[in-house]
Amino acid sequence: MAVSRKTVLAIKSYQNQAHVLVKNYLLADPFIPYTSILGGMLLCKVAYDLTQLISTFYFKSYNGLTKIQRIEWNNRCISTLHAIFITVMSLYFVFWSDLFSDQQHSGIVTFRSSPLSVFALGVSVGYFLADLGMIFWLYPSLGGMEYVIHHSLSGVAVAYSMFSGEGQLYTFMILISEVTTPEINMRCWYEEVLCLSNQWRTNIFCMAGCKNSAVRLHVLPCLLTL
Repeated sequence: MAVSRKTVLAIKSYQNQAHVLVKNYLLADPFIPYTSILGGMLLCKVAYDLTQLISTFYFKSYNGLTKIQRIEWNNRCISTLHAIFITVMSLYFVFWSDLFSDQQHSGIVTFRSSPLSVFALGVSVGYFLADLGMIFWLYPSLGGMEYVIHHSLSGVAVAYSMFSGEGQLYTFMILISEVTTPEINMRCWYEEVLCLSNQWRTNIFCMAGCKNSAVRLHVLPCLLTL
């Protein structure tokens, strides 16, 4: 069916307006932090719904879980996807990007940032806010005070680096340790399924925290010598 010239012009006009909106507002430097945070929260919602949909059709045991177990499964899938995203971005900025290279840029490395680095950190902040919201909404089913403290401190630290543009290189160095999150999520999930005692669950969480701290204390000095 032929489309009238008037309709084509109207469509092009809407496309141009949308392009101007995205370029001058959503992706303009002053708005990138807020856009990325909202985008991160929206992506968490999309990931939650997709996880629920896919799990319902492809995992027979999913429907046999209790309501809170299904919510926790969906929540841990979001956590895993965020960990993969921020680990990939961190590895890129630390090892491959020219942003923090002395050969490509002048000035103090701790004050360097780019729209992409700000966007990546903003998505991470959006995740922490979304996850904190779920933890508070279902408290303490998705985690106790240790989760609240961890997410709050992590979110504040990443947000400061994002808004100030300071220390982003070191922030990405630390965020490389998110590579351990998928394994921790698997461990916690099997722990929940096996209905381990609260004391054992606390011990596992503490051991995981000690392991992550040891990894960060070992890896960060090595990266600083590069």
